[in-house]
Amino acid sequence: MTDLEANLRAVQERIAAAARRAGRSPDGITLVAVTKGQPVEVIAAAYDLGLRHFGENRVEEAETKVGRLPSDITWHMIGHIQSRKARRVAPLFQVVHSVDSTRLARRLNDSCAGRSEPLPVLLEVNVSGEASKYGFHPGADLLAAVEEILTLPLLRLEGLMTMAPIVADQEEARPIFARLRQLREELATTFPQGTWQHLSMGMSDDLEVAVEEGATLVRVGRAIFDPDRPPWGQCAILPPTED
Repeated sequence: MTDLEANLRAVQERIAAAARRAGRSPDGITLVAVTKGQPVEVIAAAYDLGLRHFGENRVEEAETKVGRLPSDITWHMIGHIQSRKARRVAPLFQVVHSVDSTRLARRLNDSCAGRSEPLPVLLEVNVSGEASKYGFHPGADLLAAVEEILTLPLLRLEGLMTMAPIVADQEEARPIFARLRQLREELATTFPQGTWQHLSMGMSDDLEVAVEEGATLVRVGRAIFDPDRPPWGQCAILPPTED
């Protein structure tokens, strides 16, 4: 067994164990392998181990990879998108997790002309209120955005995404994930025309509590590809936009 296979199995078992604790089926949770900084050869090896969902943070990096890998991969855009780069997103990605403004949503919609079906998107919500994070703020800001984005014909609103603060104990992240789940339930009641099927939350260090609180999409990079690297909270450099 290769290190990559062992790492992947360990992550999958962590997800399955957390799902069982919450009375959920692991089949309802999609592992999105975050491949920022990983070469095509490593992604191909992960594909050979059965992974089909991969996440990238940067448009430029995705452009160097997507066309060199199997066409049945589902590519997830999980990083911040500058509005001027929105037109480059639709041809590359099948799901966008990080819609953080109505301006970006409009530009994504405009860039989807010619697609056979609407682009699935999630709204990024800054639940923690940290100034360093992108996303809509819960409340009137989010409600107004949902109302407008639901009118865009080439986007399909499928749920919410958030990032928890970096903490020493993942239990400290639980209220963030619980609040996102609550927001999803509230929005589903107010705006039933959205599907609201997804909660994208949880990374290498906090995926268990995210799954226990209802995550359907878990974004994991380091625990699969570089488990010996210390958590970002223990590093002397700024954390990345995703794990």
